Amino acid sequence: MNAVTFDTLKFVKTLEAAGVNARQAEAMAAAVRDSTDSANLVTKSDLRELELRMTIKLGAMLVVAVGVIAAIVKL
Repeated sequence: MNAVTFDTLKFVKTLEAAGVNARQAEAMAAAVRDSTDSANLVTKSDLRELELRMTIKLGAMLVVAVGVIAAIVKL
């Protein structure tokens, strides 16, 4: 899966602008970065790839089903 980008500097600057001291803001940024690093997140491209694979599998199952039905009808 693709990595999620997280701008820790921007995060820290936003917190500091809101009144959080620099040390706490840096600790929060590190905590958020660490939590996103370990998360298994799905991106839009991952979903598109999965959709394509599922469509191909469904098509294959339909072809097999039609073949089976055709074979049964010939009996």
